[in-house]
Amino acid sequence: MKTKMNLPNKLTILRVIMVPFFLAAMMIPDSLVAEPITRVVAAVIFALTALTDFIDGKIARKYNLVTNFGKFMDPLADKFMVIAALMGATARYTYLTKVFVWITLIVVFRELAITSLRLIAANSAGKVIAAAWAGKIKTFSQCICILAIFLEPLIPLAIFNEYHIITWASAAVMTFFTIYSGIQYFVAYKEFLSQE
Repeated sequence: MKTKMNLPNKLTILRVIMVPFFLAAMMIPDSLVAEPITRVVAAVIFALTALTDFIDGKIARKYNLVTNFGKFMDPLADKFMVIAALMGATARYTYLTKVFVWITLIVVFRELAITSLRLIAANSAGKVIAAAWAGKIKTFSQCICILAIFLEPLIPLAIFNEYHIITWASAAVMTFFTIYSGIQYFVAYKEFLSQE
């Protein structure tokens, strides 16, 4: 019997669908559209995309619409959103130095490692690992960092334009919670790593 997808799961799918749109907005050449405009458009689309993450979880918990699909796909959609944005920004904005490339690689490695852990848990024990509080803070800090990348250069103060203080400070917080939450997941679910 065919079952209808609930609203939180639809919002999760919408989040995945919106990823190419903010990437496209970010990558429009300056010769076609002025960079400040592409930054604002990309930031707005990204913010709306991130907002669906907050809304779908609230709705799912309030109306008891939590599903295994949602528990698995919701964090995966976050990963698509964040990894695409970080890789796109690293390719697009030259002021993001080699240090930011390493930060992006740490994020990508952590996300792939936790996704692998989730798959192992699901396959070996039928367990769906939901997002922990540190993982939620990690996602929030990643969203703040990405929005800072888009919007900080538009602040009409030389100190922000030259040194990108907000971007680098939020990148430091993001990196900390990315590593911390990754360690927390592996400590909490280490039994799945030793299974044959």
